[in-house]
Amino acid sequence: MLRTVVILAAAAALLIGGPAIADAEYDALAREILAELVAANTAPSGGNDTRGAVALLAEHLRDGGFDAAEIHVLGAAETLPNLVVRLRSAAPRQRPILMMAHIDVVEALPEDWTVEPFVMTERDGYYYGRGTTDNKAGAAILVTNLIRFKREGFQPNRDLVVMLTADEETTGDGVQWLLAEHRALIEAEFALNTDGGLIVLKDDEARAFMMQTAEKVYVTYTLEALDPGGHSSLPRADSAISRLARMLVDLQDNPFPIDLSETTRAFFKRWAGLAPPAERELLEAVVAGGTGPELSAALARAPYYNALARTTCVATQLSAGHAENALPQSARAIVNCRVLPHSSLAVTRERLEALAGPHRVSVTQIAGDWARTAPPSPLDAKVVGPVTAVARELWPDIPVIPEMSTGATDGLFVRNAGIPVYGVSAIAEDPDDIRAHGQDERIRIQSFRDATEYWYRLVRHLAEP
Repeated sequence: MLRTVVILAAAAALLIGGPAIADAEYDALAREILAELVAANTAPSGGNDTRGAVALLAEHLRDGGFDAAEIHVLGAAETLPNLVVRLRSAAPRQRPILMMAHIDVVEALPEDWTVEPFVMTERDGYYYGRGTTDNKAGAAILVTNLIRFKREGFQPNRDLVVMLTADEETTGDGVQWLLAEHRALIEAEFALNTDGGLIVLKDDEARAFMMQTAEKVYVTYTLEALDPGGHSSLPRADSAISRLARMLVDLQDNPFPIDLSETTRAFFKRWAGLAPPAERELLEAVVAGGTGPELSAALARAPYYNALARTTCVATQLSAGHAENALPQSARAIVNCRVLPHSSLAVTRERLEALAGPHRVSVTQIAGDWARTAPPSPLDAKVVGPVTAVARELWPDIPVIPEMSTGATDGLFVRNAGIPVYGVSAIAEDPDDIRAHGQDERIRIQSFRDATEYWYRLVRHLAEP
């Protein structure tokens, strides 16, 4: 997962209490499942194979009272099974809720870690191990709570569906295949994603509950300038390198316009009340619809806010020339764009081509053929209300703030398919110490317990008879 790595400034000091301790039996079960999932190496060094992880989860579900008709193990590839589980309502009065996590992880090099990455280690109030935050904690939370609902005899007023996918960190084919081939299994009124949103933790205090309702779209282009070349003793101002360089400077100097959605407008407005004074003026100017080079420049100096406010394109790789004493016959740049979900890929390409044309630079898309933008999920009171109410049961007075991820998860595909998605991981993390995809990935033990309890209460709230 490309989690939103938010470098959020400290908010105003708020003394916010923590949740009650979750049921001890299910706290122990969640820990057991998470440890088993971490030990099941679903990274490339484990063959990107999710069969072992799915098998152990299916066994826990059977032990918890689920039968074969409720557990579905299926995928487009033998080594990449997804797991879909359904707790059926005896008398459904509302459409199902889909709950999401993924069980694949990125690679972890043991020599770079201070603990074994594929063994869950408890140390200093944390669980360490690859996937502890991204996103095996989410899978453990969902499966634990399904088992708890089953054992308690909970009778929901709608079906509760859990979808655990096999390859979110690579192609996203698992969720796309389920949507294309088995849509009925995961059809829902809306989806709740454990792989988005977070609770902003600063100085051990919960400052804000972030609810992800949108994700940017990933697309990559090659920009190329061609030239007959020649001898380097006869330089020209319009060499391939010079033309490409000027185009890249133009790209930097002419950013995409500020374009807020319902989600990002709400984020800037609500976060302005928590941000330090030095940032507040900028946030308020963006919300007020400000324009002009000074605002644009100020926004560019705040990379996270800038990424929320507009589509971005940035050069990530360069190559040019064939000999040190020859004028280059070609110069190429790889430019990666993150497109606002309420914009379009066509508009993005047109802007690149408009900047490239005067410099005789071509634009060719090389990645993101699968990409399709989708509007942010609406801030629907039927979802936002319970998300907020349960958050404040556990963290009194905490502000709930919609956010757009600058990266993407499986939620992008579900949202594209017409099912609104809300990322509510409820995992408290310090934004300056998010270790997903990195060395010594870890999750606070208390954060894991709190999130498990949050999800239990939220789902009961949304599906009470």
